[in-house]
Amino acid sequence: MTATYTKMIAATTEWLARHSIDALRISVGLVFLGFGFLKFFPGVSPAEELAVGTLEQLTFGVVSGGVALAVVAVTECFIGLTLVTGKFLKSGLLVMAGALVGFMSPLVETFFAAGLLGAVFVPLNTRLATPELRYILEDADAKLLVLG
Repeated sequence: MTATYTKMIAATTEWLARHSIDALRISVGLVFLGFGFLKFFPGVSPAEELAVGTLEQLTFGVVSGGVALAVVAVTECFIGLTLVTGKFLKSGLLVMAGALVGFMSPLVETFFAAGLLGAVFVPLNTRLATPELRYILEDADAKLLVLG
């Protein structure tokens, strides 16, 4: 290794040590902003139906349809803006904690339903290739596949 290469590695490591938390916070914020922004336009977000349905269930039908979509859009954009800018960060993290309960509720519902049916819950990673997914499903001897 040359001295220049060693210095470059040391400088990069030092920079990452100082800025990695900020980089992570900003990148997660951009994801929230992106998905939240899409929800301002009905029919554009791939998660629109799931978001509206989940909020309708969590509010027992009090908030539904376009209002539910707007609430989710504003919430996600607020979380994203607080993470990206660092302003009102505590408020944004508190809202994010509450939102994560809503985001995960369909998964939790499916998990407990599987247990009540005597089934085994086997989560799948959508980024896996088809042969890998096939292997997991065949190995689990899956009889039912729940998509959401």
